[in-house]
Formats: sequence, structure tokens, C-alpha cells
Amino acid sequence: MLFNKPFRVLTQFTDQENRDHLGHYINHPGFYAAGRLDYDSEGLLILTDNGKVQHHITSQAVEKNYLVQVEGRIQAKHVQQLRAGVQVKDYIAKAIDVEVLAKKPGWLWKRNPPIRQRNNIPTSWLTLTINQGKNRQVRRMCAAVGLPVLRLVRTRIGDFGLKQLQPGEWQMADFSPK
Repeated sequence: MLFNKPFRVLTQFTDQENRDHLGHYINHPGFYAAGRLDYDSEGLLILTDNGKVQHHITSQAVEKNYLVQVEGRIQAKHVQQLRAGVQVKDYIAKAIDVEVLAKKPGWLWKRNPPIRQRNNIPTSWLTLTINQGKNRQVRRMCAAVGLPVLRLVRTRIGDFGLKQLQPGEWQMADFSPK
């Protein structure tokens, strides 16, 4: 199952603190998230009822692509550092690919609530591809090079992308690991 996880939704089916969670959007017993997506991140989440598929999706064999809005102007040194690898907690996090975008993609939905705007601090957009997927990895990588993340949207996991799924929408998909 492909799900476009909205901002401030937990990637679990219950919550003791009554926050928004997957159970508010999906009513299919036996499906579980293959990997996580932070509460304050948005975008593609794959849910499955197959343990082998879940393990494959969370492995380093599958690339994950993110659209990232950062505070500040992205410079060539930032891109080089992300590609070379940066120290994040107790490991080195390395981007497989980084691309700086000229502007926010036109297909991207408005976030609710909107991103804070500061008149004297510019923002920039990039796409970043990783294959690790550790806790808050993209946010920590960007922070390590001096680019705090304002918005993070996962757009692709392996061969699966968001397509036209709007926040809160899901569709069934067929996944056959190679």
C-alpha cells in the first residue's frame, strides 16, 4: 500500500497522546509501515502485510528520495559534503545523489500549517537520495552542513513514487522484490 503521509501524522496505528496517526487514514488490519517517516515529515510511506517485503524496503538495497526545503542558500560545498558523507551521531551518512533546485516544485501541495517565513533569511530546495534510512537522517545530514531543514517530503522509495497521491490518500500497489 502506498500512502502519502501528511505533516504531523505518526507512522503507527495508535497513540496514547491522541495525535493523528495511520489509523485515522487506513483501515486494513495486518498492514504495517515498512520503515518510518517522522511526525514532522511528509510524503511516501509504504505499508505491507509481508515481512520479506518490509525487510527489503528498509534495507540499503532500496533508495529513498526526498524533497527538502532548507534555511539558507545551498552552495557547492554543501552538495560536496553531503555526497562525501558527514558525521551523524555514531555513523557516516552519505547521499547517493543531491540536486539543487531553482525553486519549489509546482506539483507540491501547500503544507498545513505553512512553513515559517523570515524576511531576512532565504530558503532553498534540493532533492537528496539515500539508501540508509536511519532516524532523522536527512535532517541531521543537512544540519551537519549548516542547512537546517524546514520541510521534508519523501517522494520515492525504490521504484515507487507519490504520483498524484495527495496528503492522506493511499492506493494498493504490487511489490515484487528483485
